[in-house]
Amino acid sequence: MKIILTLACALSCTVSTQALAQTTLKFAHVYETGHPLHQGALDVAEKIEAATEGRVTIEVFPASSLGEELALSEGLSLGTVDLIYTGIGFVSAYYAPIGMTDYPFTLRGIDHWQAFRESELLADMKNELGAAMGGVEVAAVSYYGARHVTANKPVLEPADMEGLKIRVPNAPAYLIFPEATGANPTPMAFSEVYLGLQQGVVDAQENPLTTIQAKKLHEVQSDISLTGHIMNSTLTLVSPMTYSRLGDEDAEILRDLLKENATTVTDKIVAAEAELADWFRDQGVNVHNVDRGPFIEAVTPVLLESDVPFTAEQYEALQALPGNE
Repeated sequence: MKIILTLACALSCTVSTQALAQTTLKFAHVYETGHPLHQGALDVAEKIEAATEGRVTIEVFPASSLGEELALSEGLSLGTVDLIYTGIGFVSAYYAPIGMTDYPFTLRGIDHWQAFRESELLADMKNELGAAMGGVEVAAVSYYGARHVTANKPVLEPADMEGLKIRVPNAPAYLIFPEATGANPTPMAFSEVYLGLQQGVVDAQENPLTTIQAKKLHEVQSDISLTGHIMNSTLTLVSPMTYSRLGDEDAEILRDLLKENATTVTDKIVAAEAELADWFRDQGVNVHNVDRGPFIEAVTPVLLESDVPFTAEQYEALQALPGNE
């Protein structure tokens, strides 16, 4: 009997070890395979497999292959996906104030963004978001880039926006800039933007330079106007069910890799933003420097008078952070 119990225990331990070795996580996002975020996800997958000696592997699903932003967020709660990238404005559907920096001209520049990322203000918001999403963990925050307007004409002043049918993400923060400047904001899924522009469903769109390049939007738009009206952040979210599938050691390895990835992606995007304007010019695209002052003057009163989902105290705390004075 003792021998049988010993063999049973050994078999159980072997099965347990094999189960742990077969832990495969799903990492999904909406970005194209050429974007730094996707390359970062692949890097995380490679590193965690090496660091855990094969106990944990990650499958990466890019380009909305498992759904658009809101569907991916829902997937975290359902356990159908383990990790996602998502724009900070999209998860404001769960906890509205965290989308504050996706509102136009709330951030002054990259130094101000860095201060926000390290602030107690964002730390509190991440905790509130996690609770609102049923225990989802905000594992990392990366810079997505400054958003600029593309169209088939220059957009150099607010009057150039009048009547422009411009694609925007389906989140409230993105409506204020076009509405304040007389444009017609048209929410559209990210995966549909290229065809929407190509077929004339919309006249224009706005995105960071890295996204314009990765999505090849310059193929269907002649002009990029450097309005820099929003500075986006991307959150890396982890399902509460995911860590329960990993041991403490492997969970900590994953957390560290996700934070490291966010720093690397941020550095790559900041570097790319410094170079891509000239790259687009080399491709024959008209790239225009823009005086943002008139846009800020047009947007700020609308922003402050709108029914925004953050408090005056939160806005003032953000503006009090140092950087890009």
